[in-house]
Amino acid sequence: MRVTVSRKAHFNAAHRLYRKDWTDAQNEHVFGKCNNPNFHGHNYELIVSVTGKINPETGYVMDIKELADIIYEEVESRFDHKNLNLDVPEFQELNPTAENIVVVIWNKIRKRIAPGNDLEVVLYETPRNFVTYSGE
Repeated sequence: MRVTVSRKAHFNAAHRLYRKDWTDAQNEHVFGKCNNPNFHGHNYELIVSVTGKINPETGYVMDIKELADIIYEEVESRFDHKNLNLDVPEFQELNPTAENIVVVIWNKIRKRIAPGNDLEVVLYETPRNFVTYSGE
């Protein structure tokens, strides 16, 4: 029997969507207002889900406190109130789109989750726009 446990978290961050190798006109055409040279921000919401077998000794798939600590250490403390383009090393050369952000988050958390467990990360950039990544 496999069960999924989930933890919600959030962080606030600024970013700018653009490619250094494109002209200003091309960046404006593709990324629109998200290409603002002075950046713009989001209140990101995050749902991290771990699926695995229930440990017969503890009754847990994973201790939620441990998952909360991992999310805090790997995501919230590194991304919250930061400019993703300037302050987060992973985005120095990677466009911080929601798609790229969710993959970076998944990779950071994955290394701290037991190998037999599955991981899914859902990232809301706005209440209506969100991306999901499961490592595939």
